[in-house]
Amino acid sequence: MASIELKSVEKWYGEAQVIKGVDLAIEEGEFIIFVGPSGCGKSTLLRMIAGLEETSRGQIMIGATDATAEPPARRGLAMVFQSYALYPHMSVRDNMGFSLRAAGVPRAEMDAKVDEAARVLKLEPLLDRRPKDLSGGQRQRVAIGRSIVRDPTAFLFDEPLSNLDAALRVEMRYEIAKLHQSLKSTMIYVTHDQVEAMTLADRIVVLEAGRVSQVGSPRELYERPGNLFVAQFIGSPKMNVFAATTPELRLPAPLPRTAAHFGIRPEHIALGAAGSGQIDGTVDVLEYLGADTYVIADCGSAGKLTIRAHGDTGLAPGQPVGLKFEDGQTHLFDGDGLAIRQGRSDRAVF
Repeated sequence: MASIELKSVEKWYGEAQVIKGVDLAIEEGEFIIFVGPSGCGKSTLLRMIAGLEETSRGQIMIGATDATAEPPARRGLAMVFQSYALYPHMSVRDNMGFSLRAAGVPRAEMDAKVDEAARVLKLEPLLDRRPKDLSGGQRQRVAIGRSIVRDPTAFLFDEPLSNLDAALRVEMRYEIAKLHQSLKSTMIYVTHDQVEAMTLADRIVVLEAGRVSQVGSPRELYERPGNLFVAQFIGSPKMNVFAATTPELRLPAPLPRTAAHFGIRPEHIALGAAGSGQIDGTVDVLEYLGADTYVIADCGSAGKLTIRAHGDTGLAPGQPVGLKFEDGQTHLFDGDGLAIRQGRSDRAVF
């Protein structure tokens, strides 16, 4: 287990720069998740840490060692990919122990490490099966087990759940969370799925076009986004954002002169009669999800706003409503999309 530090790391492909001066310190035992839209550079950055992509500029430190120019085999890292990459003719035991056997580890030691990894991952009843006899989730656990037996410095996960169906993704999220609790190893995980990021990470690194947009705990990013990109990327449904100069907006106090954008999350809006609250709208669409209903209201020049309401709203399309914003839960951003901090709550207070 070791810390990992990136110092002004860049990646160029000819004239195209895809990683643009990333600085990041990852503590020992920390679970870090890289998240962002497709093409933002998250997998490239992970592969640079692993040594599978050359670092064009900057420095990658693993513990006290400068690993920038080290080949993958000398970095002490274990990587788990989207593809399970299991040998179909080998048993689970042989797949998990393959790297140890190739390294000349004595059979008794290899078996002990495989047995321990199988215990942690609840694979003991499956050790004699072949990959074709396993479910997708079981195969992914075998791939993780193959990494565990190497006792790596850190684990690198590149979208490991993307090939699984929804039920298996939930199951494997739980398994990976428990694995981190058990091993207490440094883990770096890439995903485009913000649910995985919010539920697994100690800290999330939000990437945008090759740059770090914000780093923080899931709660910090959700409650105090540093810019418009993070505000609308983190959270489902995403934050409602509209112009701070929207004429229909009724506020008890004037906004700062630098405010260009006004944001409010769907769960911080209460529905009432037209004329109440901060803005009026007309119900456009109702999305019933059981415990919740997402009410999409047309609010004139503010556009379509989404409200998270209780499952049984009693509303109908075309019905006029008033939207009341919860005190202390609104967000302001300037013309460059940067958050305007007001008071201790780091949010605009009305």
